[in-house]
Amino acid sequence: MHSADFFMPRIDRLASIYLSHPLARVIGAVSAVRVPILMYHSISDNLFGKSHPYYQINTSPQVFAQQMRWMRANGYRTLDLTQMWTAMQAGDDLSKTVVITFDDGYRDFYTDAFDALRQCGFTATIFLATDRIKDSPVRIEGVDYLTWSEVRELHAGGTRFGSHTVTHPDLRSLGPDQIEYEVGCSKETIEQKLGVAVESFSYPFAFPEENKDFTQFLVDILENQGFENGVSTIIGRASKDNNHYYLPRLPVNSWDDATLLRAKLEGGYDWLHWPQWLYKYAHHNMSLMQRAGAVASESWK
Repeated sequence: MHSADFFMPRIDRLASIYLSHPLARVIGAVSAVRVPILMYHSISDNLFGKSHPYYQINTSPQVFAQQMRWMRANGYRTLDLTQMWTAMQAGDDLSKTVVITFDDGYRDFYTDAFDALRQCGFTATIFLATDRIKDSPVRIEGVDYLTWSEVRELHAGGTRFGSHTVTHPDLRSLGPDQIEYEVGCSKETIEQKLGVAVESFSYPFAFPEENKDFTQFLVDILENQGFENGVSTIIGRASKDNNHYYLPRLPVNSWDDATLLRAKLEGGYDWLHWPQWLYKYAHHNMSLMQRAGAVASESWK
């Protein structure tokens, strides 16, 4: 894999492999109740303009196939989100269980990922931004999206589909009615196209876990729209203590060789949730202070 060719310091990699992963293995008795949900985007060599490995959302087809074969050879099995959550609530043994998800609905899943999954006996869930899925491929910023005929073919082959909104907006910038439209219309569109219930939702952009009012509002909408579960960009493995509408996931890309992938699957990457949360919390409070300052400034005019 590509990590040997990249010399930028990887604090997340070093800390995960040499510090956090060994510690996670020592306390591995709890691993059976924490399930890694892998977050993929594009299975291609498209770098999407990002330079540091941490931010990449692409996984090359060759690396993706290697990752799938490694998990298969090491005894992993896949469940979808609903199956995983049901088993977790029942107290079933979920060791060596993984959930595989893809955001956005890029066409390269159809051309470069599906066969690798099928050869390993794995299944995955794709979260569609439905306004980008048409009867012929739509190209946005140089990337093609799935067509509805391909979605139906993949569904017939065992792939699950969930909602990723209609237009992939930052939901925090929208009003309540717009958020309901983005969430509900995407669900309704997929259900009409496939003739099955859509149970899962994936939040677009960084999940604002620090904003409790907003996250509770979103949970209420998801419940009212009939969703059963959802995923987010919160880093970590899923446990029954998580809110099942914004379960944490583990980002995966071309830089995840077998050593880092194993560390992620076995809990060695979970520590990154804390710096992630602190960063969000600090920026949230800074934004509140800036807005308060703007209001105060206006009041003096």
